[in-house]
Amino acid sequence: MIDRATIDRIYAAADIVDVISDYVTLKKKGVNYQACCPFHNEKTPSFVVSPSKGVFKCFGCGKGGNAVTFVMEHEGVTYPEALKIVAKKYGIEVKEKEMTPEELQRNDNRESMFALNGWAADYFANYLHDTDEGLSVGMSYFRQKRGFTDATIRKFGLGFCPAKGDTFSRAALAAGYKEEFLLSTGLSIKRERDGSLFDRFHDRVMFPVHNISGRIVAFGGRTLRTDKSVAKYQNSPESEIYSKKNELYGLYFAKKAIQQQEFAIMVEGYTDVISMHQAGVENVVASSGTSLTTEQIRLLRRFTRNITVIYDGDSAGIHASLRGIDMILREGMNVRVVLLPEPEDPDSFARSHTATEVQDFIRENEEDFLTFKAKLLLNDAGKDPIKRAALIADMVQSIVQIPDNIQRSVYIKECARIMDIDENVLVGEVARKRMLSTGDSEAEEFVRRQQTLRRNTQVAEIPAAAKGVIAGSSIEALERELVKYLLKYGHRYFEFREGREYVRMNVATEIFRDLDADGLHFENGTYDEILNLYRRLWQEAGEGAEIPAHYFINHEDPQVCNAAVDILTSDDNYVPSEIWRKKDVHVESDEEMLAVGVPKAITLYKSKIIERLIAEQKAKLADPELDDSQLADITIYLSKLNNAKVQLSKKLQRLIL
Repeated sequence: MIDRATIDRIYAAADIVDVISDYVTLKKKGVNYQACCPFHNEKTPSFVVSPSKGVFKCFGCGKGGNAVTFVMEHEGVTYPEALKIVAKKYGIEVKEKEMTPEELQRNDNRESMFALNGWAADYFANYLHDTDEGLSVGMSYFRQKRGFTDATIRKFGLGFCPAKGDTFSRAALAAGYKEEFLLSTGLSIKRERDGSLFDRFHDRVMFPVHNISGRIVAFGGRTLRTDKSVAKYQNSPESEIYSKKNELYGLYFAKKAIQQQEFAIMVEGYTDVISMHQAGVENVVASSGTSLTTEQIRLLRRFTRNITVIYDGDSAGIHASLRGIDMILREGMNVRVVLLPEPEDPDSFARSHTATEVQDFIRENEEDFLTFKAKLLLNDAGKDPIKRAALIADMVQSIVQIPDNIQRSVYIKECARIMDIDENVLVGEVARKRMLSTGDSEAEEFVRRQQTLRRNTQVAEIPAAAKGVIAGSSIEALERELVKYLLKYGHRYFEFREGREYVRMNVATEIFRDLDADGLHFENGTYDEILNLYRRLWQEAGEGAEIPAHYFINHEDPQVCNAAVDILTSDDNYVPSEIWRKKDVHVESDEEMLAVGVPKAITLYKSKIIERLIAEQKAKLADPELDDSQLADITIYLSKLNNAKVQLSKKLQRLIL
């Protein structure tokens, strides 16, 4: 742990313009600085740095923060790591909590292993470039067989390990590196017969494996022999600094491009990644021949939620790998698939095409993962009913993994269309399996509501829930509308005009302010429970914080859960109500929609409450037993209610016009 005093010193010393200038070329504009955003592609600068406030903000992609969070985002490192990077820039010694002797020893050992790997990488690279054996064997393979340029070879630190079995180990010992670290990193292996060391990677071309921060954690070595008894690839064993399930080959070189292009390309091996980079496509990573792991997916998710998997044109393992990719869906990622033409693989395809051609091919041929899977399995199943039933079960198993309710519904609908099957069958099967595999106790209720929504959609062109509220809406419908604005847009802001000024208002703040001003609470008990729960979470999190949907979807009260699911799975796209369509009003953006919809819903709700109160007071006037005092009180109250109604009517008219 870094102590608070050190953190304060780092923030005090960090000049945000100075820090960000290490990564981006900033141009002064007034009191601030501008640049094209490093986190997404843009031609017109929308990335602004304010030295007076010590913050950055991109008005294109929305990213913002301070000097330390910029380093976190750009380098893809943790908060403590970012603090250390900034501290090093300003020569600040980072004081951490005192470690035990065991922790100190472990830390020293790790650093020794990193140092040895760094030295080994330089050794292999120098041997490749500066020796006859390296040039004739290793360099010949890289240049002629793989078509790598010298710049590419240098960039990825490629090398060669001498053919003589102990050359590297003897050189490492002579350079002062201890035997224990040669063994713990797996660079050397001890012979049982005499205890001598020999090189694990002898006579192999070398591929260093970098972690996300750029430090070398492992190596992959490829033999150039044709002898089938020799394994083609040899990899470093698991160690204190290397766990293959936690590393993605090429991520260190790809992370900036992944952030800018907002998706990652997944290939299989080292040379696939390197050839794609050389062709100019840099947002590429590989699982290095191992099955994709949950840890690797979560590592990649720090940079993007979009993955495009490239399969070889003649790949025989597509079916097996399709089953493995279900875990990507489980992590909430969006997966697309590109199938290369036979007999191409990413390596050969990248070498025979330009960057533009590769990018165009991916963009034009990528398919949604589940759509691709459905078509592939349908082709295998043909008209065989048994195989088609197995196909449906396979598809359902993939859809079950998707955590987002709305996305699941979309996939169910699309798969039903592709497979020409009743959508209700898929809905029911997905719900059943989710209850068995994920413990989703609301699944059946979700199914029932989905079916209700579909029946309503068949009757009316536009679902009632998507039309917004109109003047004839009931109090309950208006309460539902306000709950919808909270659950979906409570963290958002909109602008409205107040006199000659435009005021920026948070959706949740506006709703609570207006309701509290008149002491109103919702009459529908379920909606009132959601309102009160949201209020508590909103007060704790602060204005503008997005309240996670799981608080409502996983609520202990089934009615709250069902209502939340119903609202959150209703149409996300705002469709103007009949009022707007009749008056030819076009609402373009979410902000414009909120600026109109929120005040309108609140005003209609208050109007409806006042109308009912007026009706109640008029009913009392019919009581023949009223005395003069009671009659006067009711009359005064009615006058106030009617005045309020007039004011609300004027406001509503302004909103409509």
